[in-house]
Amino acid sequence: MKHMRQKVLIYCRVSTRRQLHEGSGLTSQEKRCRIHAEQQGYEIEAVFPDDVTGSGNFMDRKGMVAMLEHIKCHPNTSYVVIFDDLKRLARDTKYYLILRETLDALKVRVECLNFTFEASPEGEFYETVIAAGGQLERKQNARQVQQKVSARFEAGYWGLAAPLGYKMQMDKKKPRILIRDEPIASYIQEALEGFACGRFQTQSEVARFLETCPEFPRTRNKGRQVHRDLVKKLLTKSVYAGMVELKCRGIGLREGHHEGLITMTTYQKIQNRLNGKTVAPTRKDLNQDFVLRGAVCCTDCNNPLTANWSSGRNKKYPYYLCRTKGCVSYGKSILREKMESQFETLLKQLTPAKSLMKTATKMFKSLWDNETKDKNRRKQDLQKHIKQLDREKEKIIDKLIKTDIESVIAAYEKRIQDIELDKVVIEEKLSNLGKESASFDKNFRTAKEFLSNPYRLWDRGQYLGKRAVLKLAFPQHLIYDRKTGFRTAAIARPFRLLEGLKKGDSEMAEREGFEPSIPFTVYSLSRGAPSATRPSLRSRCQLNNYTI
Repeated sequence: MKHMRQKVLIYCRVSTRRQLHEGSGLTSQEKRCRIHAEQQGYEIEAVFPDDVTGSGNFMDRKGMVAMLEHIKCHPNTSYVVIFDDLKRLARDTKYYLILRETLDALKVRVECLNFTFEASPEGEFYETVIAAGGQLERKQNARQVQQKVSARFEAGYWGLAAPLGYKMQMDKKKPRILIRDEPIASYIQEALEGFACGRFQTQSEVARFLETCPEFPRTRNKGRQVHRDLVKKLLTKSVYAGMVELKCRGIGLREGHHEGLITMTTYQKIQNRLNGKTVAPTRKDLNQDFVLRGAVCCTDCNNPLTANWSSGRNKKYPYYLCRTKGCVSYGKSILREKMESQFETLLKQLTPAKSLMKTATKMFKSLWDNETKDKNRRKQDLQKHIKQLDREKEKIIDKLIKTDIESVIAAYEKRIQDIELDKVVIEEKLSNLGKESASFDKNFRTAKEFLSNPYRLWDRGQYLGKRAVLKLAFPQHLIYDRKTGFRTAAIARPFRLLEGLKKGDSEMAEREGFEPSIPFTVYSLSRGAPSATRPSLRSRCQLNNYTI
């Protein structure tokens, strides 16, 4: 009768999620087990699949844990567990024996399609040997994978899962290298370059920028937030600079075969900023509602003003205010519209005249031409520097061969690695010098637009654009007085230059050090003077050994 049939549980497992999606391992295992159950006249009660290895420990596998819990919840039912192969049950001898003891304690009988269990000493020995063979195969496979990964890194190829912003090139006709995964690669590139140049002052600002990118992945269970740990990984991974390294295997930094999202120079700037003085993280409520928050200081205590919304009878009102205890202006609010209107007036005052911008453009063009002429000289200096590093490396290698002290060897190896890193940076600069730069008009277009009318960019820009204008125009904190408004602000150097041109600031050079301090006679060289009174050509051009 049907209720008298033996009830069975089917267990099947594949090692990775990739096999789950790209292969048919679970399906084929389950089908074979079902055919066996039908042939034996068994009643299949449930199927428990797994798609992870569990590192040998069966308690790390959800499917196995669920099957054991199912058995414990039905203590009066006698089960038979069917599986395809001993390797599917466990590939670690220790945990295999523990699992077999657990199933025996639950009075569960096991049946394997590729192995026959025997209740004899010889059968138990052979079963243990098969389990040990599975463990040996697993460890050999792991060693082989590690060796291949190390070999790829040593050859300059990325050997692990593709980092965020990259994907593996799957074309069989080309080598497996990392390629850009757009649009995420562009988002990361802009974030890294922005942090290096100071556009983003803190890691929190980088996170806020990435949160505005629609296709950038978010942290689980964090809504639309980008976690700070992810930002730290992006800023510290050398793979984004076109380099590869695997510190856990002793493989140092070396140039990779993939295209970097940023240059090595930019990567070093990022590391220097991260290793420098720490900066307080940006507040989460620092948004476009109060764009001047943190950039304006109180005139009484010189501390940055904060901001908040105050609830009125019918609506809320935005205010800036000082929260420094002991300050004369503590708790005294300033209407947002008033302060920001005065700031816009201050920003409009930076707009230079058109004729002045023409003069400044000619000056910048002259500087551009001089920089172009100076490129060849810098190129020669960099080539000399590379030769010096090569000579220094050869000397260190000679010393390394002669010593057997481990601490000295480690120091020499560290210095060689630093030399190689310096060479990469210099070669990168050298290659950039060899490239033809864009025209002056193309490079200067954005800067000219900003200098000619910074208020226009402020008025059109969103929150990040306005913060950029604020930092570019005013390098220091602005000081605000509740009664008189903004005090004299320290403006950026380009605007100071334009202001100096407008005022016509010029001074005569000091006589001392510029002209000879000895007196000299000015001779009349008129045609009518007698030749006897005219000094000779040598005496006219030389006076007291000073050539004029």
